[in-house]
This record gives sequence, structure tokens and C-alpha cells, in this order.
Amino acid sequence: MKLFSKDKAFYKSVFVLGFPIALQTLITVMVGMLDNIMISHLSQSDFSATSLANSYVTIFQIFCMGLGMGASVLVSRYWGMKKSHDNEEKADISLKQTVCLMLRLMLLVALVFALGAALFPKLIMQSYTDEAPLVDLGITYLRYSVPTFFFLGLSLTTTIVLRSVGQSRYPLYVSICALFINLGGNYMLIFGHFGAPQMGIAGAAVATMIARFFEATAVITYLLVVDKKVGFRIRHLFMQTRTLIREYFRVCIPVLVSDAIFAIGNNSITMVIGHLGEAFVAANSITAVTQQLSTVVIQGVCQAGAIITGQTLGKGKKQEAEDQGWLFLGLGFALGFLSALFIFFTKTPIITSYGEKTTAEAVSIAYSLLNSISLIIIFQATNSIMTKGVLRGGGDTTMLMLADNIFLWILALPLGLLAGFVLHLPAFWIYFFLKFDQIAKTIWCVFRLRSRKWIKKISTGKN
Repeated sequence: MKLFSKDKAFYKSVFVLGFPIALQTLITVMVGMLDNIMISHLSQSDFSATSLANSYVTIFQIFCMGLGMGASVLVSRYWGMKKSHDNEEKADISLKQTVCLMLRLMLLVALVFALGAALFPKLIMQSYTDEAPLVDLGITYLRYSVPTFFFLGLSLTTTIVLRSVGQSRYPLYVSICALFINLGGNYMLIFGHFGAPQMGIAGAAVATMIARFFEATAVITYLLVVDKKVGFRIRHLFMQTRTLIREYFRVCIPVLVSDAIFAIGNNSITMVIGHLGEAFVAANSITAVTQQLSTVVIQGVCQAGAIITGQTLGKGKKQEAEDQGWLFLGLGFALGFLSALFIFFTKTPIITSYGEKTTAEAVSIAYSLLNSISLIIIFQATNSIMTKGVLRGGGDTTMLMLADNIFLWILALPLGLLAGFVLHLPAFWIYFFLKFDQIAKTIWCVFRLRSRKWIKKISTGKN
């Protein structure tokens, strides 16, 4: 049971897989941050409304991550089987069936969210805030974002599949191009430069849609035409999948359900914050982006953990997977402390970059929230690498579904509501209690890792 090791091969494999993912995550966060900074120069109301509308998009994004990461558990395991020549033909068929089922479910979920944004934008915005100006601005943003759900879903899920078989560079290059497309589109359409119409908040939504369209087209074309590891082609979208459905639902659906309910829980936190006032909403938006910036490396290690664990177990090496689990736990603690330091040293320049139209009250709350998250981030980094990485890669998806949601719904949300609306505590403590599940979950992860019950057998279905 070692938290740190001199095993250079292990850390090299984490770096090779995790660095491109971390860099791509950084680019995605930068896109959101640049959107926020540009919109904040219009008005605080535009900034707050965009943040709340994007909370709905974020729910969909988490759904897609759940679909993609659930499929990744199977894809990485089947890929490990193929490389070790263990039932190679069956593993190959099961791998393609997994991708097929994932894409079908993703398109269905995208349709539901797109219809929600098109038909019920007012209802969606009113669930976040009762301030009429924010509701009206958010409705505009959501209506222009309807096609984005399909493009975002395709790019997210396909990228995760490619990463699961070691192909992380190409999606990274695509994201870099999308960053510049989004940045240029924002500059033109928000403010009306280079002869483009000045669209304000609607321009931000259109620029994001264009960038996502490029990203989805480039990534799905690579999967269907160029990629040879997964070998998935257009004809496989219509393949028979009933032989794998039972195994797919057993392993993948708990990940989707877990992330979906977790997204709704986090969305409930946003609703709590939305009813604390516009200044609190603006401050939380600044905090969220800063937190995302501080955890890009953690996100990379999370996905690397799931892939490495899945491939190791696919080769039948249970003891090696367990040893790697403890090393990932050590990485979690180390990266958590580094993230806390990052927040401490960058909070002032990040807050001041949001312009003069951000009120003094919002700035003051932002400092309190960032001080709070700099403590929570140590625990969040550790349990994220374990739950979204090692334990998920081991196939322990049903137990993770239960743990994620029990800690959120029974512990964090009630404590946050109590702190904000009953005790009227300062912003620091409201945010601390809204994120208290991160501390409890970290303790649980250590006991779960020691139990070895997280290592689950995965079959290739009935092929």
C-alpha cells in the first residue's frame, strides 16, 4: 500500500494519457472563461444570465460525460483484452457495440435537452432566478443554443472513446482550433466587429454553436473514417447490439444515472445560489471558472486513471491495478494541494479581469468563495481521481452511483440550505457546506479502495 513510488513507467503512462486530456480540458475552460470575460464587459446582468443559462447546458454536458465515461469503462477493458489477445474477436465486436449504444443514447438525450431549450426556456430560467431581466436575457441565450446540444454531445462522447484507446492528441488539436474559432466569433458577434451584427449575449451563443459544430464534425469524421483502433464505421451505427445490452446497462447506465442525478444536485446548488441574489450569481461564476482552471490536470489524471485501470484489469492483472489505485490516491492529494496554491495566487488577477461592471459586492463574495474552495479542492481532487478514475475503471459503477448521490443529497445540499436560508452564514461557510460532500466522499474512497470490492468482472456479453 504505497501512495508514492519510484515507478517511472507508471507516472509516464499517466502523463502520456493525462497531459493531452488536461490540455484539452484547459482549452475548454478557457473558452468558457473568455466568453464570461467578454460578456462581463456588456453588463453584470448579461454576465449573470449567461452563467445561469449555461448551467442548463452544463447539465447536458455532465449527462454526456456520464455516457462517455460509462462507455469508456467497457471500451478500455475490451481494448485491454484485444491487446492481450484474450477473446480478441469477441472483444472487438463488444467494443463496437458499446460505441454504437453510446451514440444512440447520446442523440436521444441531446434531443430532449434541445427541445427543452426550444420550447421551455422561460421555465428553465425561472428555476434559476426570479429576477425578470436575467430571465429574459437567459431565454435569448438558450434559444440560440438549441443546435449546440447535438454538436457538443457528439464531440464529448466521441473524444472520450478515442482517449480510451490511447488516441488523445487529435481531439486536442481540434479543441485548439475550436478555441480560436470561438474567440474570433465572440469578438465579432458580441461586439459587432468586422462588419458583423452586434448581437450581445445572442452572439456568444452563436459563436459557441459554430465552434462546437467544427469540433463535432472534425472528431466524428476521424472516428468514422480515419481511426483504425476502434474501427467504428457508419454501418456500425445500425449493428445488432442486443447481445451486449445487459452488460452495457449493468456497467454504463449506473455511471449515467450517477452523473445525471449528480448534475441535477449540482444544478440545485446553482438554484440555491441563484436565489441568493445577482451578486452571488456573478461571484459564483467567477469562482466556478477559477476552480475549473485549477483542476485541469486533475481532470486529465481522472480519465487516465479510468483508462489505465480498465486496461490493466482487461489484461487480468488485479494486483497491479490495486497497487496503481494507491498511487493514484497519492497523486490526488498532491494535485489537490497544488490546486489550492494555484487558487490562492491567481484569485486576485482573475477576479479583476472581469471588468469594472462587476459590482464591489460580487467581488467581495468571489474572494470569500475562492477562499472556501481552496480548502475543499484538496478533498475534491483526491476523491475525483478515485471515483471518476480508479474505482470507475474497476467497474464499481453501481456503488459509485449510490455514494455520489447519498453524500450530495443527504449531506451537502441540506447543510447548504441550512447555512444560506436559515442561519444566514457568510458566503465562505455557505459555499463550504454546499461542497461538504467532497470531504466525506474522500474518506469513503480510502475505505472502498482497501476493501478490494471495487474490482468487478466484465464480460463481452453473449457474442
